[in-house]
Amino acid sequence: MLRALFLVPLVGDRTARQIGVPVGSLLVFAVAYLCVRWIAAGTTAQLLDIGLLWVVLTVLFEIGLGRLVLELPWDRHHRGPRPSPWRLPGLGLSFMAVSPLLAARIPGQRRRSPPHHRCQIRPGLQ
Repeated sequence: MLRALFLVPLVGDRTARQIGVPVGSLLVFAVAYLCVRWIAAGTTAQLLDIGLLWVVLTVLFEIGLGRLVLELPWDRHHRGPRPSPWRLPGLGLSFMAVSPLLAARIPGQRRRSPPHHRCQIRPGLQ
């Protein structure tokens, strides 16, 4: 939405989409970095599962928004920037899938213990 409001009028749709992929990837990585200890996934497989879940939820949201809310045709979901030889949205989703793993590999991330949040009901409030 911000891309359409600010970037498209300045640089056009195609270039705005090309700019949006790396910027979006950086935002996803920042969220992964800030949340990886809170997520408390202990293994590589768990971190990749979280990244893949993010990808699935993103794709479902995009398709749901496009088809059900905006009533866009199916071929619109396949369009996008196609700079040769890479397709940027695919790279962005691939980066999203590995972002939790990459964030967890940053030195110092694993050494700090994850926060333990437990719901505790005080006596008398039950």
